[in-house]
Amino acid sequence: MEKLHIPVLLSEVLATLEPHPGDKYLDLTAGYGGHASKILDVTQNYKDSCLVDRDEFAISYLKTKFPSETEIKHENFYSAMLQLIECGKTYDIVLADFGVSSPQLDREERGFSFRYDAPLDMRMDRRQELTADTVVNKYSERDLADIFIKYGEESPGRAVMLARIIAHHRPIKSTMELAELIRARWHGYSKTHPATKIFQAIRVEVNDELGEIGNALPLLPKLLNKGGRVGIITFHSLEDRLVKDYFKEMASHGEESELTIVTKKPIVADTHELVINPRARSAKLRVALRN
Repeated sequence: MEKLHIPVLLSEVLATLEPHPGDKYLDLTAGYGGHASKILDVTQNYKDSCLVDRDEFAISYLKTKFPSETEIKHENFYSAMLQLIECGKTYDIVLADFGVSSPQLDREERGFSFRYDAPLDMRMDRRQELTADTVVNKYSERDLADIFIKYGEESPGRAVMLARIIAHHRPIKSTMELAELIRARWHGYSKTHPATKIFQAIRVEVNDELGEIGNALPLLPKLLNKGGRVGIITFHSLEDRLVKDYFKEMASHGEESELTIVTKKPIVADTHELVINPRARSAKLRVALRN
């Protein structure tokens, strides 16, 4: 599984979060343990660390990869944060990687990618009811256009046009059917598949990704020990803007600020990493310190 998922910005994460022996570590989006394994190799503090993920396949793998004394929570990260705060838990290092993991993208039945002909699913947590099928086939044209603009950053004109086309061709049953419908209406040159932004928008809607991030960010100081470090990896501008604005707001409180920004600009992948892992091309890392 490690070969299928390469953790992004790994050396940068280690350099900026500076794990030390004994540190307590919280990974809010542990996935398949790429970052966690390297950080815990340094801290060796498995019993005071916690790994969180909402994907059942990731959870099953984490339970085989890490010692049984490590706390592993099958929750979305916002719910997990609330639970940990209620229990009075605090950590020296907190990491959140908001990207979709490679195994999620590569499992055909998950419906995240239009590289495969799969059911419209896109749920990170398959226990929830809302799926991409519901969004595509049940949402109104106006609601579809709104999420294409808001979460896919499509132009209003193109968003309205695609929403109308999708509504007209319902029911749409598979990822490839949806992608081909969008591609057939594309005119001009595009570096990426014309359906990329639409799939992103639907995925963000299905998993309430931006809502969860917005709710979770203000909880971070409550989970950090004094001098603790938090690192957040984002993969598109909407996520990064939320993190950037939150860090900036916290820093504006002066001496009363709970967080100090460590990375004045986001850290991005170098050329060497991009050759090994092209999916890192849009990754951005921001780090802050608990005062």
